[in-house]
Amino acid sequence: MSACAKRPNRSARIIHHLTNHKTAPSGAASHLDLFEPPARFSVLTTRGRLRTLAGTCSGPPCDGDRSRSLHCHREALMCVDDDSYPPIRPIAGGSAGSRDFRLVSADGTRFMAHAARASAPTGAGMVVIPDVRGLHPYYKELADRFAEVGVDAVAFDFFARTAPSDDRSESFDFMSQVPLTKPETLQADIAAAAAYLRGSEGGGVRSLFSVGFCFGGAISYLQAASGLGYAGVIGFYGWPNGLKRWPDRPKPVDAVSRYTCPVQSLFGGADEGIPQIDVDAFDAACRKAGVKHDLKVYPGAPHSFFDRKYAEFAEASADAWGRVQEFVRQYTKG
Repeated sequence: MSACAKRPNRSARIIHHLTNHKTAPSGAASHLDLFEPPARFSVLTTRGRLRTLAGTCSGPPCDGDRSRSLHCHREALMCVDDDSYPPIRPIAGGSAGSRDFRLVSADGTRFMAHAARASAPTGAGMVVIPDVRGLHPYYKELADRFAEVGVDAVAFDFFARTAPSDDRSESFDFMSQVPLTKPETLQADIAAAAAYLRGSEGGGVRSLFSVGFCFGGAISYLQAASGLGYAGVIGFYGWPNGLKRWPDRPKPVDAVSRYTCPVQSLFGGADEGIPQIDVDAFDAACRKAGVKHDLKVYPGAPHSFFDRKYAEFAEASADAWGRVQEFVRQYTKG
């Protein structure tokens, strides 16, 4: 039996969906058009191993087997597993409390969110923009960790308009949902999260920041041109060249001339889905436009390295978390 054939039941369910739903919804890109990965790229797999993919998996050659290559493409898009958590130690007493609730977007949509309040607020607020999994527990805990260092935070979910339920467990078929998201409604939801943080219930923050991961990283970069008045934006392995799903929306690298705040970028040097040439082009565009760009590439680290269970990347993760905190401190108004 090949390595591809030994996948968990979850993978079999995803493969069944993809191989039996070959046509995208009207007006939507196909599931495989979300990103534009190169011929080969490295990811952390659901089993915690660094893998180099070539449109297939790391087992014996897939020989064009559609279901097997689709499974591996899905792995490349997913940043966090069900057992993924931020690699940050909790600080006892740092948070004044957290809660799950619903925010209301401009169109009246009620969507899931998780807010955490700082016990010793600094005046900074963080909008946490998830990856393709939506409001996964990883991002709830990350919001809590921000609160513990004095940053009021809110993480939110993308899929209230399309998903059949609030379930974001391993059974959630995000691959069928992501193509249905729209830039304008995502931005409206982010605006609602920002307004919450600026209101008294969310902490009345003076300085607004965003942080995003992968899919959310690209969206976080674009917040710098959103007009919401950010003090700074942060991207963990965000795609500088944007998402193929949204050809009418500027790619982060193309929108740099409209950025109105500093940007921080954190990449893995072994993330071949985001090659160094793309990172360099993004950095050059920021510098040309006069945008302050705090860039860090971690040699040998893959996509989604910022995860508690990957001990081999603990040093990179600790450095990244320290950099994020310093970036926020630097640009928070006194």
